[in-house]
Amino acid sequence: MGNIDQVLAFNRGYVASKGYEKHLTDKFPDKKLAVLSCMDTRLSVLLQEALGLKNGDAKIIKNAGAVIPTPWDSAMRSLIVAVYELGVNEIMVVAHTTCGACHMSFHHFREEMLRRGIPESALQRGDVDLDAWLEGFHDTEKSVRTTVSAILDHPLIPADVTVRGFIIDSATGELTEVK
Repeated sequence: MGNIDQVLAFNRGYVASKGYEKHLTDKFPDKKLAVLSCMDTRLSVLLQEALGLKNGDAKIIKNAGAVIPTPWDSAMRSLIVAVYELGVNEIMVVAHTTCGACHMSFHHFREEMLRRGIPESALQRGDVDLDAWLEGFHDTEKSVRTTVSAILDHPLIPADVTVRGFIIDSATGELTEVK
């Protein structure tokens, strides 16, 4: 049985036993908070626990590296929806120590894509600069500052929204504010 089938089997039991009842809430974040963080598996539970967040407290948005690579990407879209539709008035950008995005590069992905059968023609897109799109960062603090600035400077984010940046220790959960 594959992992997805195992998940589906568990889900049937979870729903049947009403395991969801302890998580019932509405769509509005109780703390009027959104958190943009990395999709790293070490943060799956650690992030919320280290921040003292329970289900329903905040909108959690995750991507590779906790970044806003372009002003009109899906993370920025989600933050704008959170502000205007869900009442968010504070945003935390939370990157983490030992992030894999620090070492990402299109060169690495390119070789792996070709090895797995992606045709060279798919890597020669004129509409997307894959070098920039798949490039990571090399300085986590600088990346957090850049992301905070991208949110604060976005033409659709109102001036009354607070945006602050942090780095969470991937092992201990300790937060350090990036100024």
